[in-house]
Amino acid sequence: MVSFHLIEVNLIDPSVTDWIGHDYAINISQIEGRFVFWFSQNWTPALVYFFVIMYIGIYPFTLWFSILYFLQTDCKKAIKSLSYGLILIYFIALPFYFFMPVTNVYTFFNVDSALETAIPSVESFFYSTTTNNNCLPSLHTAMTILVAYALTLTGNKKLVYFGYFTTIMVIISVIYLSIHWITDIIAGAVLAVGVIFLLRRYMRVEEINE
Repeated sequence: MVSFHLIEVNLIDPSVTDWIGHDYAINISQIEGRFVFWFSQNWTPALVYFFVIMYIGIYPFTLWFSILYFLQTDCKKAIKSLSYGLILIYFIALPFYFFMPVTNVYTFFNVDSALETAIPSVESFFYSTTTNNNCLPSLHTAMTILVAYALTLTGNKKLVYFGYFTTIMVIISVIYLSIHWITDIIAGAVLAVGVIFLLRRYMRVEEINE
């Protein structure tokens, strides 16, 4: 999935975006106005650094740590839920990335990136693995919700609380750092809930068949 994503970002997406020829952020901005943009005009340095760490550091750590933890503890239900869920989320989101390009908020309004301000030159690396118009739905939102759900299947309360905390902080971070539109976040949350619903039904059927 990661390999396909890199091909999509670097080879397929630019051509399809040119072919579509429309940035749907224009339509979203007409609905939402400048709500998320407002944060970029009122950033507090300490909060910027905190949320950048949540966005770039804690989010991927939680994702990969969860996989390793599930493997180590042999929590098969959590492993299946996270693995199948990640695949479903990504491939359901993919058509939106191809055919509904949505530029992130700070690029759309032509303001400085909080990521670049906190960690100079980080965007050259960051945008080698994504693009600034793959925003709808928000994968950060969808995947952190999925991880939090998978963690509930372990019975480890400390990890469950950590998963909930990370989910809330990551969602706040994409707003505070003026990255995602509210529409992106809602779409990401709906996508995650829908995938979790499918996973729960699949797991229930699998348990009955066993």
